[in-house]
Amino acid sequence: MSSPPNRRSALDLVAIAGLGAGAIFGIAGTMVPEAALRQVFWAIDGVGLVVATVLLAIRHLRQGADGVAAGFLVFALGETLLLAGNAGGLAASVPSFGGGVALWAAGLFLISTPQVYPAWVRTAGIAAAALFVVVALRIATGEQLLPTASPLPFFAYPVLVLTFVGWISAVVTWR
Repeated sequence: MSSPPNRRSALDLVAIAGLGAGAIFGIAGTMVPEAALRQVFWAIDGVGLVVATVLLAIRHLRQGADGVAAGFLVFALGETLLLAGNAGGLAASVPSFGGGVALWAAGLFLISTPQVYPAWVRTAGIAAAALFVVVALRIATGEQLLPTASPLPFFAYPVLVLTFVGWISAVVTWR
């Protein structure tokens, strides 16, 4: 696989901002008790992540990392399911949340399996994927598992955010 171009583009900065917004507003949405504020935070989180992951998919596709690019697209598709269910509130969002985190897990595995990102980033991505597989399976078997439930999915989010930090650090170093 060839390396990224020697300069950071404006779209790389948009990807960094989208991942940052996803990390900050995603965690913040999980923490706030007010439903309306949580839904606004998660809408910002979701849009940021869709934009960022699609941009990263295009970047990796151009670099010949087709599997990683596909992973970012699958992740973006999962995030769109989460966005679609967000406005319905926590209980109503469970079916789309289950499908969304299943796609997150598949996308994370596709992104993290090839040796494109540093080992710590890939390890975090695989760990997050495994945690979200558990969440998706619990929902698929009929459990009404809310997006704010603890221990899962609540404690899976920081592992996902660690993965975002790794992706951001990789984009920052693409000069």
